[in-house]
Amino acid sequence: MSNHQSRRSFLGHAAAGFSILTMPRLARAQAQLQPATEPPPRALQLEHAVAAPVSVEVNARSIPNFESRDRARTRFGSLDFRSGLVLTSPYRGFGGLSGIRFLDNKGERFLAISDQGGWFTGTIRYSGREMVGLADVEAAPLLGADGRPITDKRLWYDSESLARDGNLVYVGLERVNQILRYDFAKGGTRARGEVIAVPPAVRKLPYNKGLEALVVVPKNQNQALAGTLIAFSERGLDADGNLVAFLIGGPTPGQFSVRRSENFDISDAVLLASGDLLILERKFSWFTGVNIRIRAIPLKSIAPGALVDGLMLFSADLGHEIDNMEGIDAHVTAEGDTVLTLISDDNFSMLQRTLLLQFTLVE
Repeated sequence: MSNHQSRRSFLGHAAAGFSILTMPRLARAQAQLQPATEPPPRALQLEHAVAAPVSVEVNARSIPNFESRDRARTRFGSLDFRSGLVLTSPYRGFGGLSGIRFLDNKGERFLAISDQGGWFTGTIRYSGREMVGLADVEAAPLLGADGRPITDKRLWYDSESLARDGNLVYVGLERVNQILRYDFAKGGTRARGEVIAVPPAVRKLPYNKGLEALVVVPKNQNQALAGTLIAFSERGLDADGNLVAFLIGGPTPGQFSVRRSENFDISDAVLLASGDLLILERKFSWFTGVNIRIRAIPLKSIAPGALVDGLMLFSADLGHEIDNMEGIDAHVTAEGDTVLTLISDDNFSMLQRTLLLQFTLVE
């Protein structure tokens, strides 16, 4: 592990719910070198919640290489590294970014959510194909049906998942396993959220391992699933230990499973025009630190009762420029390249980073 990774390591392991003194010496040494991306559930802390709409200064530092061990390398599985940014801000509420969706077809105007009930909007600036910074960033609170910030309600703050269907935007709240629908035609980020009906099994997902990814199937992409909201759990498991997911609305509502392997959990998903559903996954251990991967699942394989799986396109570990990667979206360039954008949740920790990464998907 490089020195800069060591400096970012998470040192507060005593908060892990068990005494670090009970760990073997090797395990303790490893724990001191590895960053924790999933701190254990803690008492309600909303010091980073957005109280009102505000312009935000965001600074960006370039990531020239995705792998420090081989700086000439750009190809990683089916992805080719384009550029990356480390984002920082003097604004206390900037961070905890758990989902991102583009508002245009150019990969410029974006909508992101913080896991403490905040919207972030802005524009990615480019120089050629490389990201160089963010502009016109604004933060605003997610509002409930009563027009008040959702954080006024107990546990209604863990906004982890985001989907967009034209002017309709869906937000999944993990702790309470509810989904809010916003009509951006009625004020954009000032719109009020409406709770939608979800299957009873959604409400029974594990605390802090519930709704983690949302995707809307366009009405012109798949007849069997047209207009369906697909909701994925982070680590809700079926009887066979696979990850449960839900088809909400649409022609064939129901529940299906995503095959779980190597202890990976789902952190986000995006649907490509090709008909592939990309699943962003991560895992953390005291010994190996953070690992992420992306799997491609054919949309046509998804149906009520199905167990789906797909080809792994990409994987990375702490030898690469990653952190707690929680959001993914895609856009197609004027040249026809499919570009994947990943964003990380820094858990509002000084020892973690907010990263914005872009890759070309190589067919």
